[in-house]
Amino acid sequence: MAISAADVIPLSQARATLSDLADQVRAGAEKIITKNGESYVALIDAQRLDYYHRLERERIHLLLVDEASKGLADVAAGKVKGARGALSALKRRRVAQGAG
Repeated sequence: MAISAADVIPLSQARATLSDLADQVRAGAEKIITKNGESYVALIDAQRLDYYHRLERERIHLLLVDEASKGLADVAAGKVKGARGALSALKRRRVAQGAG
């Protein structure tokens, strides 16, 4: 949904017309409330906010699945080391850099 100039409201006006703004938002509008001429907060329907949160959780889950798939592909390709071996290699490298 596009935001129009009518959807941008100064905080002082929002205070005076909050009930009307809430009715407009409940009917599907989204409002941007400004403070000192700059965007401050958004007024959106609670169900839409819940929907946005669900979308964000789904996006995070998809990213985790993608990272797990990449990790499993690395294991299958033999591109991984055991934790102990990797730590030992790091320690040896630090010692060698400190001595050089």
